[in-house]
Amino acid sequence: MSFQTILRTIAFLAILFLAVYVSIQNTQTIDFHFDLLSDKPVRSSAAILYFAMFAAGVIGGTLLHNGGGKSGGRGDGGGKKK
Repeated sequence: MSFQTILRTIAFLAILFLAVYVSIQNTQTIDFHFDLLSDKPVRSSAAILYFAMFAAGVIGGTLLHNGGGKSGGRGDGGGKKK
């Protein structure tokens, strides 16, 4: 495992800790307005909505990071040419 992978994991865990910490501190009920999907506001606890937005960002970032482009290999079957 490379140092860069360990550093990214630590950074991700730090961001996840902040998401959980903010969620714990914000327990009141709020209205979340997103007019593109629904005319009625979503009424839920701030913790749930905050975590849902965090999860949507992580999934979107993962799809953007891993999506598109070639998926490994050189296109010659993976064998070395002599």
